[in-house]
Amino acid sequence: MEKTLSRRNWFKSSFALGTGLALTPALLDSLMAAPVSEAERLHNLSSIKPDTLIRLGSNENPYGPSAKAREAVKNILSEGNRYTHTSAAQFKEILARKEGVSPDYILMGAGSSELLCLAGMSVGLEGGAVLSAFPVFRLLMDYAAKFNARWDTVNLDEYLVHDLEGLASAVKPDTKIMFLVNPNNPTGTVVEKAKYRAFCEEMSKKTVVYSDEAYLEFLDPSEQQSMSELVKQGNKNVIVSRTFSKVYGLAGLRVGYVVAHPDLIKKMSAKQIWGSYNQAGIAAAQASLGDEDFMAYTRKKNAEAREHLFKYLDSKKWQYGKSQANVVFFPAPKDGKTILDETKAKGFEIRVWDYLGKEWCRVSIGTLDEMKAFTKMFDTVVS
Repeated sequence: MEKTLSRRNWFKSSFALGTGLALTPALLDSLMAAPVSEAERLHNLSSIKPDTLIRLGSNENPYGPSAKAREAVKNILSEGNRYTHTSAAQFKEILARKEGVSPDYILMGAGSSELLCLAGMSVGLEGGAVLSAFPVFRLLMDYAAKFNARWDTVNLDEYLVHDLEGLASAVKPDTKIMFLVNPNNPTGTVVEKAKYRAFCEEMSKKTVVYSDEAYLEFLDPSEQQSMSELVKQGNKNVIVSRTFSKVYGLAGLRVGYVVAHPDLIKKMSAKQIWGSYNQAGIAAAQASLGDEDFMAYTRKKNAEAREHLFKYLDSKKWQYGKSQANVVFFPAPKDGKTILDETKAKGFEIRVWDYLGKEWCRVSIGTLDEMKAFTKMFDTVVS
């Protein structure tokens, strides 16, 4: 990456960072759809028509939205002619009560993806660095690269879990933000909760820590620990993001939020384009919040289908991360482009990542029937 900027590029990127005009739905879509391997580039991932495939490539919940969410969307359609001023403010109050903070600690957005980029703009990435594990959900880092920020990475450990010691030693004076995903995407692996909390607290003394908790609800409730607890205790350098796209099954309705100190929230909200959420999404998210029966159902069904994939991988003696979420990561048993081409031809969508000089398959967990069909199909692809 260039160490210096031309005056024109500096002006253009600084203007974009200052105004938020660079953060458009089209840009977010392009970042989300970007290839994560040479195999995906050659395969032309953008040519996939998901409606024709069994979708095991986007970590979606195959069981959602819940019945309560669907009913809420139907009931709110008559309000589709109204802007979200009132409903958004009311939902922010509800989220604040859930998190045990005042509403000025909450910022809502179109899923957590928009909020990731707003966080990057708000910490002043221009000329600095983002530090993260690798592989990890990379939207923030790809966005930061557009503003000539550096992406520093630390490989996962041998169990495909965040290497906390490695990350701690990789913090530099110009590290503007440390991006953590727990449970991680693409591996589904989890850092033990006491270690994770202590790590976030210590690192926040050196830089801003962003804890992406998109998959947290896939854990058993006794194992769920949000770093919003640190924010509640007054930590000004921790940002926590949550989304309704995963367990709640609202990926297409785009609702997420962050919990952070009001000073950070003000910086992020100042760069947010107005009107990034909608009545249907807010209504569905509000109805879903606290729907313990649906979340328990999703966790149970997801665990059953995930276990089927684990058993298949064990039978092949292939390494994989011990996922606790709805995604599994394992080395590709043959070249990635062939896998992508042949799985698509047989009606399935998955992803292939580059990591440690080789290719890895990332498979989202579908229904049990879908996973049974996948392993049967995959056997023919790799044989």
